[in-house]
Amino acid sequence: MITNVKVYDMNESIKASKYPMSIDIESLSCELTNTTKKLGRCNKGEGHDNFLKGILVSFDLTFTNKAWVEMERYNFITFVSSQSTMHRLKSFELDKQYADYVDNRIIDIMKELQDTYNKTKSKENYLKLLYSNPCGFKLTARLTTNYCQLKTIYSQRKTHRLPEWRDFCDWIEGLPNFKELTGI
Repeated sequence: MITNVKVYDMNESIKASKYPMSIDIESLSCELTNTTKKLGRCNKGEGHDNFLKGILVSFDLTFTNKAWVEMERYNFITFVSSQSTMHRLKSFELDKQYADYVDNRIIDIMKELQDTYNKTKSKENYLKLLYSNPCGFKLTARLTTNYCQLKTIYSQRKTHRLPEWRDFCDWIEGLPNFKELTGI
C-alpha cells in the first residue's frame, strides 16, 4: 500500500524549532529536546507545531477510488503524479486492481465491458467502461506532504470506517520520530 518512502529535513526542522528562543542559531543542535516535543504536541491549529511542516515526506500510496476522493480533500497533500483510469482502464489487469470487498460479479462485468471496448473502440463503450468502474478500484499515486499535515490526518482518520485509512494511520505512527514529535 505504501512504498518508496523518503523523509527530508528532520534535523533542520528540529533545529529550527529552537529559533524563537535563540540568539545564536549557529549554536543550536538537532537534538530532540523536551521543548521541541512540547511544541510538536500542541493542539492542532495553535501554530506552535509549525516546524513539523518542514519535515517533508514523499511516498507512493495505493488507495481505492473511494479513499482517493477523501484524500483529495486535504489541500496540503501534493499529488506528484498518479495512475489514470482515463488513460489506462482499458488496459489494466482488472483481477489485480480491485479491493477484496468488490463483488466478483462486478469484476466480471468490468472485464466484459473492457473487452467490448477494446474490440470496438467506440466512445459509448468507453464511457460505459469508465462510468461503471466501482469505487473499490485501486490506483497508485506519488504524494508529498509533511509531519504537521500527517498529524492532522492521523487525528481525523485513525478510527475511520475504511480499513485503508486505518492502515495509513498505522504507517504514519511508524515514521521516524513521529510519535516523539507529535505525541500520537
